[in-house]
Amino acid sequence: MLAPTDFPVFSDTTSWRDAQQELDVAGLTDGLPVVPPTSRRLDEMLAAAGDPDRSYGPLPPLFGELTPRAVAYNAVLAGCRPEELGVVVSALTAALDPGFNLLGIQTTTGSATVAVIVHGPARAALGMASGANCLGPGNRANACIGRAVQLTLVNLGGAAPGSVGMATMGQPGKYTFCFAEGDDPSYPAFHVRRGFAADSSAVTVVGAAGTVELVPPADGATAEDILAPVVRITGASRLGGGEQFLLLPPELAAGLRRNGWTLERIQEYVCDRGQDREPGAVQILVTGGTGIKMTYLPTWAGGTSSVTREVIVP
Repeated sequence: MLAPTDFPVFSDTTSWRDAQQELDVAGLTDGLPVVPPTSRRLDEMLAAAGDPDRSYGPLPPLFGELTPRAVAYNAVLAGCRPEELGVVVSALTAALDPGFNLLGIQTTTGSATVAVIVHGPARAALGMASGANCLGPGNRANACIGRAVQLTLVNLGGAAPGSVGMATMGQPGKYTFCFAEGDDPSYPAFHVRRGFAADSSAVTVVGAAGTVELVPPADGATAEDILAPVVRITGASRLGGGEQFLLLPPELAAGLRRNGWTLERIQEYVCDRGQDREPGAVQILVTGGTGIKMTYLPTWAGGTSSVTREVIVP
């Protein structure tokens, strides 16, 4: 693994092909084309970094020092804009919380990866997607922020696939896994539930083992109908550890609200029927577009808890 001081910086006259080849040989790409880090691009990114050499701590598993300067290099590679650097740094800082267990996630043979959820005004300011296909392609900010996190985890943290990063199969989320929470009145925003001001921007990291699509009966009108597949998967399987995430599309969130179901009632019902977790361990966010498909995010079975941090503003 190269030290950040050895990361290659290119002149504006270096050909795209030559830059790609050097970065690929150096092991600094994820297999997809990257933006060549030039002095100009790095300077522009670092202009949004505050103190570029401030240390937030060592990043497991090989413990490169997490600084805005090191993250900025990977943010350029990923195609980020300077205004997105604070979200990337904040997500990585959140992942250093001991409860998140980044060392385990980075070195497991399982498929866990760091999923990033953005809350508050930063979503609109950065043009992030929280509607249709928010977990998929089509939004530059979602894709690039998540990709910058993943590139930093490998290039600075040292979790190179097949060596230190020992995932047997891996998952597509190891390229990028980032989306915005929806702006829906059904239930309080997730960062507000965690004690942050409604007008603040925050980021949550989740040690996600993958995604599972859940579909309620087409003719289901009651809250019990809507939640039936959620109860089945949390009760009949052991996908992941203690904490789980359920992403509700606005249409189903509105249906639950019309039935008078509060957030607490949903959590208690799912955990009581599923018989496997405390109510607070099932986290519910409203996001996504039109339709009744829910997404269940099982977390890494090795043990991890999500962490929410306010976005660092330089």
